[in-house]
Amino acid sequence: MAKEIIEGVNPTRMELLQIRKRKALAVKGHELLSQKRDALVSSFFDIIKKREEKRKEMEESISKAFHYLIEAEMTMGMDMVRKLSEDIPKERSIKERQKNIMGVRIKEIEIEEGEVLKYGYLSTNSSFDETIKRAKESLNKIVEVASIESSIQKLGKEIEKTKRRVNALEYIFIPRIISTISYIERQLEEREREDFFRRKRMKALMEKHES
Repeated sequence: MAKEIIEGVNPTRMELLQIRKRKALAVKGHELLSQKRDALVSSFFDIIKKREEKRKEMEESISKAFHYLIEAEMTMGMDMVRKLSEDIPKERSIKERQKNIMGVRIKEIEIEEGEVLKYGYLSTNSSFDETIKRAKESLNKIVEVASIESSIQKLGKEIEKTKRRVNALEYIFIPRIISTISYIERQLEEREREDFFRRKRMKALMEKHES
């Protein structure tokens, strides 16, 4: 099966020079995109590793928070714990930071510190206070893991997009350019041979006529 060439190409020397320039640009672009893909994949697996560590920390933090919650309910009573929990602020302010990974903008989200707890400390015990502390830590861990998950999704999409572009250059565009260059070179060689034989024939005819 004949290899595809660029449509509408004219087999001229000027066209050959232009296509060779396009090939050089395509090869350079392929090289840069391959480097970007490899860097993104490396960052992707680094973040995957970080996610596993942070998920473990989050699960441990939630487990400890539940442990102290059960203790607080046992010592203070479930109704009292629920009543006091109503005085704890339900909303939290967050702050965002932008991080750039090979041109991909990643958002890192954190909960801002400084929320004021409204419940009275005299009506609680150490288990309830520890529950509040651990719950706050758990919430921070949950937000951190959610931020990491978002980064993984964005990087994954960018990796797929970059891989498609690399493959398009490697298996479609560059081979088509190479085939086009070969086609033009063959056409030019054929023309040169025809011109050579035409000149040779004319010379022979002129010599015959002179003789």
